[in-house]
This record gives sequence, C-alpha cells and structure tokens, in this order.
Amino acid sequence: MPAPGPNAALRVPPKCNRCQASRVAWTKPRVDFCYECLPGGPFAPPPCVRCGSRDEYFSQGMCLRCHPRSPEHVGACKGCFAWGVYPSRNWTCSSCRWWDTHNPEGTCRYCRRQTRVSDTQACRLCLEQARMVQEPGRGPDVAAANRHSQQLFFANMLFKRRAWPMPPAEPRRPARSRYKNRLPYQPGTRFDDQAWVQLTLFDIAPDPEVVRRRVLDEDSELTRYCAGVVNAHADRYGWSVRQRNAVIRSLRVLQTLRPTSTAKILASDVVALRRYDGTISSTLDVLAEAGLLVEDVPTLAERYFNAKFIATGQLPPVMREHLQLWLQIMLGGSRQQPRQIPRDPATVRLHILGIAPVVQTWVEAGKRTFAEITQDDIRDALATLPVDNTRRHFAENGLKSLFKILKGRRLVFADPMKGFQTAPIATTIPLPMDTALIRAELHSPNPAVALSVALVAFHALTGKQLRELRLTDISDGRMELDGRDIPLAAPVRTRLSAWLDYRNQTWPSSANPHLLINRRTAPRLVPVGRAYPWKDTAFRPQALREDRILHEIRANGGDVRRLCDLFGLSVAGATRYLKTVEHPDLTVHGALTQFPKAHPETE
Repeated sequence: MPAPGPNAALRVPPKCNRCQASRVAWTKPRVDFCYECLPGGPFAPPPCVRCGSRDEYFSQGMCLRCHPRSPEHVGACKGCFAWGVYPSRNWTCSSCRWWDTHNPEGTCRYCRRQTRVSDTQACRLCLEQARMVQEPGRGPDVAAANRHSQQLFFANMLFKRRAWPMPPAEPRRPARSRYKNRLPYQPGTRFDDQAWVQLTLFDIAPDPEVVRRRVLDEDSELTRYCAGVVNAHADRYGWSVRQRNAVIRSLRVLQTLRPTSTAKILASDVVALRRYDGTISSTLDVLAEAGLLVEDVPTLAERYFNAKFIATGQLPPVMREHLQLWLQIMLGGSRQQPRQIPRDPATVRLHILGIAPVVQTWVEAGKRTFAEITQDDIRDALATLPVDNTRRHFAENGLKSLFKILKGRRLVFADPMKGFQTAPIATTIPLPMDTALIRAELHSPNPAVALSVALVAFHALTGKQLRELRLTDISDGRMELDGRDIPLAAPVRTRLSAWLDYRNQTWPSSANPHLLINRRTAPRLVPVGRAYPWKDTAFRPQALREDRILHEIRANGGDVRRLCDLFGLSVAGATRYLKTVEHPDLTVHGALTQFPKAHPETE
C-alpha cells in the first residue's frame, strides 16, 4: 500500500460487493455498495464535501481528487516537496525516484533533513536550489543558495535556469576526461586464465548494498579494456543507452568481486550477477568478443546427463568415461574418423532419457564395461520397457548412437545394435481443433501471437521453422521456406504488416535478422525461445499444424503427393494423416463422416 499523503487519515475504501468496479459509497458508517448498486437504486452521488464537485465521486462524501486515499489525489513529493505527485508513485516525483536509486541515506548538511544525499552531503532540493542561481563558470554554492529560503516547484517539470551573461573566454588547459570508461587502459594490460588466484578460506557472500556502492567509484582496467568492445557491440546490434550502461555496470561489479584483476572471467561468475541486478546475456557476449570469457557453465544437456549418470555415483569408471566421450561427440561433433556433425541438444536429451534406465539395468546386473554387452543383454533390458511406449523408441535410438560411436573409436569389439530388430514406433491419430479457439487467437491483441497463429494455421509451419524464419525469407507477399515458394494468404499478410510496424516501433535499431524477436533477442542475433509467443496462447504449434494438415487431406480427398509438396512432409508423415480419412472411428458404413470445418474463416 502506498505511503499516506498529507491529511490521509482514511484507508483505501474496498470495492463494491456487487459490481467490484467502483468503491463503496461510505466506510463510516459502513456501506458495502456504491451508489449505482445500492438496493433500490441507482442513486445519484452527493456533491463533494470539500470542492463541491458532482463528478467522479469516490467515497466518504469526497470526489476522486479530494479523497486522501484516491489514486488521483494530488500531493507533495516526499523528497523535494514538489507539488503534483500521486500515491501510485509512493508520493515521489520522477527525479527523486532516480535520485533515490543512485544515492545513499544520510543527513543533508544544509537543511538537516534525513533523506538521500549526494557525495557532497546535499539533498536534491538543496542542490537544485543552488543550480537555479548558479552563475556560469562557477560551481554551485549550496550553502549560500539555501541560507534564507528555498524555491519549490511543480513535480516532473524541467525548469529553466537563470540566464547570466557568459564571462569572457580564457585560455585553459584541456581538461582530462571524467568518463572512466573512455580512458585508455595501461599499455601491457593482459588477461590470462593461468593467473595467480588467492584461494578463499571462508566462502562468505559479499553484501549486495556494499558492492553497489563500491561500483559507483570503481575504476578498473577491465572496464577500460572492454569499453571499445562495448561501444562497437552496442552500435552493431542497436543497443540503447540504458543497456550499454547496464553492461558497463556489470563489468564493474565483476571487477569488484573477483580476487585477481588479471585473470580471465568465468561464465559462472557472470551468471552470479543476478544477485546484483546485472545484465547476463549481453555481458557474456561482450566478454566473449573481447576474448576474456572462460566457459564453465554446463549446458542443459550436460546438466541432464550429470543428473542421470554422474550424480548417482553408481556407474563403473569405464562406463562413465565412455558415456562422457559419447556426450562430447554428440554435442560437439568429431572430425576424427568416423566423422560426425553435432546433434541437436534436444535429440541428445531424448537419447539420454532412453538409455538411462537401460544402463542402470546393466549396472545392477554386474556389467562393468560396454564391451560386455550382447544382444541378449539389450533384449533383456528393453523387455522392462513397454513396447508401445516412446521410451523404448528413445532407448533403441540412443543405444544405436552410443554403440556406433564406441565401435568407431574401437572401444568395443562389436556393435550389438547392428542388425537388431527394433520395435515399431507408436503413432497417434491427429485430431482437429476447436475453430472458435483458433479464431480467437487469430484476433489476439498481441501482434506476435496473431502472426504466429496465422502462419501456422494457414501454412502449417513447425515451431522450429517459425523461430528460424528471417526477414529476408519474405518478399513481395511470398515466403521462401526449405526450397518452397509459398504465396502468403491475405490474413497472414495483414498480420505480418501489423507485426512489422510493432517491431519497428519497439526496436527500431535492432539488427536481429529473424522475423520474430522479443526483449531478450532484440539486441542479439539469436532466435526466440521455444515458448515464444505460444506461452500466451491456449495451444501449441504442433496441434495447430496438425489441424491445418487434416483440413487439407480432407479437402483434397487423400492426395498424399499434394500433401508432401504443400507442407514438405515425407511419405511416412503424410500417410499418418491419410489414415484418418478411412479410420474406422471416423467413418459410418464406409462413408466419410462429415466433420466441422477445422480451418477458420477469416477476413
């Protein structure tokens, strides 16, 4: 609840029990309804007892402007006594809010108030008073300006200082720049990952407030060394001034916290900046470009691997070594024969999910190396998994990948998965979606949601294709996707125009080439995450894509070739949708059941 303002002895009145929109008519005596909802009403509210206004009645006989706890009640700023602030801002003007976040608590040397003071022990009111009467070429005399009285002013308004004739110019020595981040760093400054580090005897987290105060005065070689990289990075990717200053502040925090000033910076130390309100992603990009970053933060796949295999501590050393080699090759690829390109981390995660229970079964059976595994051992381990379960399919694919790599590195005598007959893949029946739900999301006020739903609903893009779609892939109302030239539907073009206007207005300087961007990816070149913008919708893109393909297969009478050409499906993938045309649950005496049209009608 905001702090009470002047003469605010009343509490915030509760809302009406019936409409839950207006405030109750009276709190003393208690009335649980507004004048519109009073039994026997509605009644016209009385005039305000203070100003006599008959408009905008609030509660307790007062209007919206006069009630002390109204959100529109005007009062004076707690910091500088400027008139024109509201309780929603905690009775503080915008200038004092900035002042409070950059200065510590203290006692003003000139007005003796207990408030936020600057490094000269002056509060903002005394300092602004001195600046109003400051003469050109002279510093502000705070004591003389506040000796007799103080001039108050309206809140959130910039006032013009008194005009004085400029003194004649005198030759002066060039002043040294006070911008620390633009000062040149010392010649010979170098950072290395083999620098001497003082070991910590007691691991005690520093006080965040102390760190923030030290950062204000921190002048380090790290910020000077990275200043050029920060400026070039900001100009290249269209950073705002606020983001640039946030990265510089994060570099200062890093220099304050680390024990050795010449050591390279660990990525884990940068991630720990969340405690001090640091900027993580942009700081990592700057340090990586400057060559000062040491990657020590495990990826999601590596953390999942450690949780499944390493954390238990039950794996034999040889098995653990072989599994770590397999993970390294899967994530990073290999140029050694047999060569292999890096796999998608999501694929690696599914492989780990599948082989984890199988490896655990072998360990419990007394196996110490993968060279002891035979096809019978694989059958016995897979027998514990349901045949129609996807876990078994993941396990079989994971074991194929594991033994293929181990055989290529000559760590096993033979590949037991060679010639192994796998279980059939369990498939599901795609089902149509509710047309009203799709239509509601197509008219979403969020332009990113409306465009994403339109692209999937009309052209059946996958979630990955939508995330990786670039601005250059769309030209003259046509979209280039995987070698296919797709003319965009009229509703898609309408929503595309609305999204591009919103993007250009929100991030005018963004250099991100992808079509969809958000606050995190606008200053970078990476695509958005999997959940954007689907976290704001009631469905996922895969279900919407299946609905579009189902509509097409019913419209063309089961033409698989057309389905493959239109949506880039394989024959096996298109056959999955073809089976719905003659599915026994969807037919009546051999005739196709008439479904409601799944594809929404739009403008």
